[in-house]
Amino acid sequence: MMRYALQRALQGVLVLVAASFAIYVLLGLMPGDPIDLMISGNPQITPDDVRRLRELYGIDRPILSRYAEWATAALQGDLGYSRLYAKPVLAAIGPALANTSVLMLAAFAIALAIGIPLGLLAAAKRGSFVDAAINGFAFVSAATPSFWLGLMLIVLFAVVLGWLPASALPLPGQDGLGARLLGLILPVATLALVEAGEYARYMRSAASEALAQDWVRTARAKGASRARVLFGHVLRNAAIPVATVAALGFGGLFSGALVTETIFAYPGMGKLIYDAILGSDYNLALACLLMAAGLVIVANFVADLAYAALDPRVSVA
Repeated sequence: MMRYALQRALQGVLVLVAASFAIYVLLGLMPGDPIDLMISGNPQITPDDVRRLRELYGIDRPILSRYAEWATAALQGDLGYSRLYAKPVLAAIGPALANTSVLMLAAFAIALAIGIPLGLLAAAKRGSFVDAAINGFAFVSAATPSFWLGLMLIVLFAVVLGWLPASALPLPGQDGLGARLLGLILPVATLALVEAGEYARYMRSAASEALAQDWVRTARAKGASRARVLFGHVLRNAAIPVATVAALGFGGLFSGALVTETIFAYPGMGKLIYDAILGSDYNLALACLLMAAGLVIVANFVADLAYAALDPRVSVA
């Protein structure tokens, strides 16, 4: 098991290095750079000034040389300086990362709490009205764009009913814990509802397949109750494919949060990436995108290790 974990960790590191290079190159190919922004802000700047600035920032060097220098500094904990926030990149990322972590963990937990029981219920009531209703919810949820759902929730609960704030940011004079939790309800609900349908659909499929196995009929013949079979045996076997979907979904929440945080003006990583790209803050955008890639890699690594815990028959050799 330890050998398998080390192998998967090494593969994850190699993928992260490749992702960092791809992101660095793609950002470097984007039109405009800090020097172009300086030129647009100061038309009187001379060509000699431009040349010296490009040498100072290293923009005149080959991209491989620039990437090697950035990677060396990043390994030492220096991710550069954010031009938009006038502070080191790590200092700019810290508060946004904390806010996004709260949003993602809450949405992920609620999505699992909704999707897995609904999937089990649909498998247990296969072919019934309950099954059809849960399937309908799952397909509608999976097909609904998060930005549209967020806007509809704002219209219903903030504009029409007036129950919840349209923005995740508390109003002036309402900077308490209650106001912050109230502002989180709509963005968390948006992300959770979009993900819950997918978990319910995969859980239904996996549980239905497990319920058709011979060992389920044997357990029932030995007197095990339907609830014991469903929660004690079927759930554990059905959780193996769902673990993969949940791991990918957790990583996908980071990118989904980009749109959701922008809609609800939530000061998290998604909005930070959006502002960094629009503002041509390449150091900040690179660090944020690399962090998103790392999150997906870590989530898949955890899912791989969960297979052996959920089913000892899974080979990790």
